[in-house]
Amino acid sequence: MTYNLRPEIKIKHVARTWKSYEQIVEELNQQFDAGKKTVTLECYPGVDLFELEKQLLNKLTEVRLVKADDYAYDAETLTNKIAPNLTEDRVFGIMSHATLDDFYPAYEVQQLQKDLAEEKRKIVVYGTGAAIIQPQPDILCYADLTRWEIQKRYRAGMPNWKAMNEQEDNLKKVKRGYFFEWRIADRLKQKLTDQIDYLIDTNVPEQVKMVDGASYRIALDQIVEQPFRLVPYFDASVWGGQWMKQEFNLDPDKENYGWAFDGVPEENSLCLDFAGTKIEIPAINVVHQRPIALLGKKVQARFGNEFPIRFDYLDTVGGGNLSLQVHPRVDYIQDKFGMTYTQNESYYILQAREKSTIYLGVKEGTEKAELFDELRKAEKGDYRFPDEKYINCFPVKKHDHYSIPAGTIHCGGPDTVVLEISQTPYIFTFKLWDWERLGLDGVPRPVHLDHGEENVNTDYDTAWVKENLINPFETLSEDSESRVEKTGLHEFEFIETHRHWFKKEVTVEVHQSVNMLNLVEGEEITVESLDGSFEPYVIHYGETFIVPEAVKEYKLVNQGDPKQEIAVIQAFVRNLS
Repeated sequence: MTYNLRPEIKIKHVARTWKSYEQIVEELNQQFDAGKKTVTLECYPGVDLFELEKQLLNKLTEVRLVKADDYAYDAETLTNKIAPNLTEDRVFGIMSHATLDDFYPAYEVQQLQKDLAEEKRKIVVYGTGAAIIQPQPDILCYADLTRWEIQKRYRAGMPNWKAMNEQEDNLKKVKRGYFFEWRIADRLKQKLTDQIDYLIDTNVPEQVKMVDGASYRIALDQIVEQPFRLVPYFDASVWGGQWMKQEFNLDPDKENYGWAFDGVPEENSLCLDFAGTKIEIPAINVVHQRPIALLGKKVQARFGNEFPIRFDYLDTVGGGNLSLQVHPRVDYIQDKFGMTYTQNESYYILQAREKSTIYLGVKEGTEKAELFDELRKAEKGDYRFPDEKYINCFPVKKHDHYSIPAGTIHCGGPDTVVLEISQTPYIFTFKLWDWERLGLDGVPRPVHLDHGEENVNTDYDTAWVKENLINPFETLSEDSESRVEKTGLHEFEFIETHRHWFKKEVTVEVHQSVNMLNLVEGEEITVESLDGSFEPYVIHYGETFIVPEAVKEYKLVNQGDPKQEIAVIQAFVRNLS
């Protein structure tokens, strides 16, 4: 059993690629020699402009360089303009609907454009907003960067775009990125993708790579015609465990791994293999640029260019409880944060031990006012919240599946590996109590009792939880070769999950929706085309994979022990017919 930590998509098209700064410098100089005069190098926020200047731009011959960022509002003015989006909260802001050009004073841009129109030298405008200053260049390049790499750079001290906040709390940096920077940058990127001449991968410092824009767009077309995996990443947590470290061959020197993001297109990346040149791109690019083929017409009509399903792992084996928490109602998240749908979720139990538990719903007769009086006492410190008095705690076993609709107070217990299957807005967790712990930074993790009190539904009590949320399994079909079970989620949630048990193979339909799946029992399978339109795709135990809606039907074939029954969990958007 080998969990693939670096899945790649082999691109069939023969592309033009460049593997170093030296090669990119040579290519751009050749373009200048051929008569091209203007280059726009648009950069995603977080791209290292100092490195670009040193290794690329300063080595171009007889060129005027213009840094676009210098013509945006200064740090103080820009921060004041977006203050309503940032809020005073450490974690939550309000989604920005601005565009990047809103932060470039029109008069200064116009004056600069007049100046550039009279320039006799070759011109390179670069940085975040370069395409605003020079929107119709002879050559358009886009320097891209994945969000996980951005977050690592925040932790290392990188400030946000147009902010002097190197020393600021990392949660606030991520908040500014999530609610503001990434939104405005993605809107511009979506407009530019069909025009770019070159895409530059800047994820690894000093090791940039580039592919021509036409080949990149052809690669996007290929991706949505076949199954694929995202590049997972793993992170430590105050409650983190040890199971993934061993099973997925992670760094044994790390203290723990609590999180695995393996199935979150807004966060994860894709590694595209162009005949040996590996180009890493944000997975959200595919969602934005090929939404109908990926999601399906009905899902795209319902959610727009967003990927509405998310898989991730929570590992508490040898660790502790997650925080006691709740997710917001739809009306609340719309009103307070500008989001269109909420984070309903579920816990699929991948591994469990004797002490494995889930906290789910309140006990019979719990009064909300009393519950939150106790939580506020605990928030002040020197008081342990009496969870056993108010919150249900149930033992769990392997392959259980628990629905957690918004408003349900919940918490994962110890010695458990959870495959979290949920709706996408992953940032909106209102912590209520954190078991008297500090965060990894030595600071208490933020709780949000006011938000929580507005959203906890005390009707979701013991009897209701047992009837509605615990293992609501239903056999949909069964024969001598296979069995299909409906495992959840609750009717309040738009995700449907089917579990396929089989020994040899099974044919699966997409149900007019993009599919996200995971091999939850068994060693290895292949995902195969019914008409030969894509090559068999290998999946190992525990790996999450995506099948685009455009595939329509596909086959799962057991490549392990043919006598051993295996299982795949399949998630898709329901109620589309």
